[in-house]
Amino acid sequence: MWRMQIEYYEKAGKIAGEVREDVRNKNWVGHTVEEICQYVESEIIKKGAKCAFPVNTSINEIAAHYTAEPNDPKTISDTDLVKIDLGAQINGFIADTAVTVNYNPKYDTLVQTAENALQVAMSMIKSGIKSKDVGRSIHKTIKDVGFKPIANLSGHSLDQYTIHAGKTVPNTWTISSFTFSENEAFACEPFVTTHEGLGYVRNGKIKNIFALVSRKKTKDEDANKLLEYIWTNFNMLPFALRWILKEWEEKEARKLLEFLEKKKAVHSYPILVEANGEPVAQAEHTFIPTTTGVNITTMV
Repeated sequence: MWRMQIEYYEKAGKIAGEVREDVRNKNWVGHTVEEICQYVESEIIKKGAKCAFPVNTSINEIAAHYTAEPNDPKTISDTDLVKIDLGAQINGFIADTAVTVNYNPKYDTLVQTAENALQVAMSMIKSGIKSKDVGRSIHKTIKDVGFKPIANLSGHSLDQYTIHAGKTVPNTWTISSFTFSENEAFACEPFVTTHEGLGYVRNGKIKNIFALVSRKKTKDEDANKLLEYIWTNFNMLPFALRWILKEWEEKEARKLLEFLEKKKAVHSYPILVEANGEPVAQAEHTFIPTTTGVNITTMV
């Protein structure tokens, strides 16, 4: 059974890794975030997977959870630092990976530090290693350059149709810890900000990523239709507002989602912003620990 799951994780990982490298090598200046999201999501599908979550295109001080609004006019400029976080899934087995594309030489070291911290973490992973030691190494790699990790963002264990499956892969040393074992998949994602940053994120106002929490019917027929649509198309995985506009008009969709959120049937993910407004870089791989090292599924 686990061998079959590994196969799905690896297939999804190969697709996500290829799309990430394609994204890394493109010049996105002058393109809208909607164009980036649509391109990345369609590439994942074209290669034979489904999207595990809406592509995140988080710019500068926005660290995570910004996906394009419907008809989003936001355009990438030549001074922007853009974190593109993408996910592919096959039968619910997920590959989660990210790259920071940077058009501002001022931030080259920031981007490189996120990549270096990820590399350091990957080089020490194997079954039996403690998560807090990985967090300590990530933190040291970032601190040695004079930057700060984002302490309240972390990697996570993965499970079928579940992006955050309960365990945390920290970006700093932590008191609580677990030991990596070889029958589980994880994502590791160092987030790095400048020395002037506070080193943690706060919730922003925008929220356009959602996920199903409960399939329990409400007293509203239209809301129940949307619930069923979400379950059929996305299971418990996150989805974007723009993903449901083939079937619902935008105003109506927002109203129904708001209603479902009040009923605790749907959960929203607000954007996450560096608390001092400083720029953030990110790098991420999905991996499975082995007895001798690590199987990085998103490495290409």
